[in-house]
Amino acid sequence: MSQKGLTGFVVEYIAKRRQTRLDTFDKDAAKRLNGADATLESQVLQERRELEQRYETQAWLTDAASRAGQISLVTHAAKFTHGDAKSSSIFTQTETQDGYLSTSTLAKPVADAVGNAAALDVARLLQTEVDGDSLLACLKRGDDSVLKSLAESDAQLALWIDGFSRALTTKQPTSHKLAKQVYVPVGEGYHLLNPLFSSSLAQAMHQRMVALRFSEESKAAWQARRDKKWHPQPLVVFPNTAVMNFGGTKPQNISALNSSRGGRVWLLSSAAPQWEVQDKPPLGSKTIFGQGPFERHTRQIRRRLTDLLIKTGDYNNVVIRRQRDSYMDEIIDILFNVAADIQRRDWAGWTQNEKCQLKTHQKLWLDPWRAETDASFLNERDKDEWQEAVADDFALWLNSYLRRAELKVGQTERREWQTKPLFRRRLREMEQAIRSYHNA
Repeated sequence: MSQKGLTGFVVEYIAKRRQTRLDTFDKDAAKRLNGADATLESQVLQERRELEQRYETQAWLTDAASRAGQISLVTHAAKFTHGDAKSSSIFTQTETQDGYLSTSTLAKPVADAVGNAAALDVARLLQTEVDGDSLLACLKRGDDSVLKSLAESDAQLALWIDGFSRALTTKQPTSHKLAKQVYVPVGEGYHLLNPLFSSSLAQAMHQRMVALRFSEESKAAWQARRDKKWHPQPLVVFPNTAVMNFGGTKPQNISALNSSRGGRVWLLSSAAPQWEVQDKPPLGSKTIFGQGPFERHTRQIRRRLTDLLIKTGDYNNVVIRRQRDSYMDEIIDILFNVAADIQRRDWAGWTQNEKCQLKTHQKLWLDPWRAETDASFLNERDKDEWQEAVADDFALWLNSYLRRAELKVGQTERREWQTKPLFRRRLREMEQAIRSYHNA
């Protein structure tokens, strides 16, 4: 990043604010001077000169540095809990990949500003990025070159650095009666937790959703859909979202980012999925892995799995493997939920229907209650050989899907899918439940 670029931004930022104030002043002055005498004209000119002086670069930076202590740059803001809460807000920047969506999963969380709304102009000065850098980042790493190029003396530079650094200073943490704290019993006492809303995470979600909903690329994709034409960009839909509003008519009183979002925070649906119960056995299906409930319910998770594998390519580490295994486990869970829905006792013997086209081993798996009246069927089920064939069907189906996505998979991956621990455990648990019922 060029220091000249960031220095130029600071000068331009102050100049724009000066011009805005002067425009407002001139409009008001025109009304005041309508038919006024020379004395008032002289007074107005003096006020205008004083306003210009206040917005000279060095003078404005000195004033801004003195006001910086009225705000705090944070990731978690207390006033989202309650607008009148006086508890501390905090800034935290830790990175982790634990599989959960949280502030720590953000590579570069955006800092929010809380405090006196009249000093939010200082926050914007510190936070605005130019070529990937900002005054805030400079202060964090102890780089004073931008401010030094604008200061008239070392004393003035020290004054600015000390003042602006107060926005980063973590004051003594305090709580408040409106903080909605949680008491957790520990030993013979309690540990007190103060849950704080992550404005940085809300901002990251807001930016992502705005881009996916309203960007020019998304608009073009939606238009192509309406015109029933192909478009290279996939459409991303957020069903059943809700909106929570913070701050009422004055969202700036909560935080700067809340004001930029108009006080709105989108909430994603956390309702349990509506499971489609089959109303009849899959007589026309040749395999459970063909078109049907399993294909439909795994469509999104399969897409995420292929996106991960395409994105990472041959690169592999524990984080990638953990994410891949998470997707695989979700697919396996869906498979056994679909299978359990088919294994109904009131459908016992449905695989004897002449219309049933399933492979023999899938019949043995999906129609377990037929064994109560069909001795030869029971003997075949007890051999457990069909379980290996079911696992192989699953592996072949997944490999076939990945190949359609132009991924190179073969015998190695096939063996890995066949031997997934969760797949084996689900099969074992399902069989134990059925046999327990038989023996009861």
